[in-house]
Amino acid sequence: MRWILGATTVGVLGLIYVPLLLVLVNSVNTSRTFQWPPPGFTTMWWQRAWESSGARDAVWISVRVALIATLISLVLGTMAALAVQRFDFFGKNTVSLLIILPIALPGIVTGVALKNAFVSIMGVNLGFWTIVIAHATFCIVTVFNNAVARLRRLGGNLEEASMDLGAHRWTTFRLVTLPMLRSALMAGGLLSFALSFDEIIVTTFTAGEGIQTLPIWILQNMFRPAQAPVVNVVAAVLIVLSLVPIWLAQRLGGDDSLPAAH
Repeated sequence: MRWILGATTVGVLGLIYVPLLLVLVNSVNTSRTFQWPPPGFTTMWWQRAWESSGARDAVWISVRVALIATLISLVLGTMAALAVQRFDFFGKNTVSLLIILPIALPGIVTGVALKNAFVSIMGVNLGFWTIVIAHATFCIVTVFNNAVARLRRLGGNLEEASMDLGAHRWTTFRLVTLPMLRSALMAGGLLSFALSFDEIIVTTFTAGEGIQTLPIWILQNMFRPAQAPVVNVVAAVLIVLSLVPIWLAQRLGGDDSLPAAH
């Protein structure tokens, strides 16, 4: 059984990561058709990707969208987590379900619903800010889940002690609650940024004309023979850069330190 489990694990990991390694190899493949084995290696495609104004603009838009959506998610997700975990009120379980629901729904359903809300109900023209709001709706979930999990694990004894000693609620939040939540919020923020940065389905429905995030740029250029090698370079860069926030989120999410207890 041990050998079977080991072979299955290797097979699954290979199925996931071998295609990623092929993307890295093809980013330096001299063949435009990604001939295998590669007839040679070159950094020409990396230079072209650096010089591509379309790719640079798309990256900048994706970064701005992800940063603003993450900031909104951190504020609203933290407030929602504190309300659900620290207070009792009518419909608390329903509120918690409604907060988590957007990330559980198929992306195409969320995209259609948000587009109808923006265009038909609100009469808002699709553009940069509609993408930000759309991304924030599901990024809130990652912050909310991380914050709720940390609050459940910590309990409220330190906060109660702080208020018993005369600290106001805001002072308690600033000096006790926030330091305890800090690593969980950082992990949630990093995951929110990564989730927003590579979102494509919801973005397709909520992006206005002329607004092109990096995933949309990749989708529109990957089948163009002249741009396919550049797309591989961009994908290779994203693979490498994606390791950083995921690794940090994993490290921070497992941080059990209680800075407020010292």
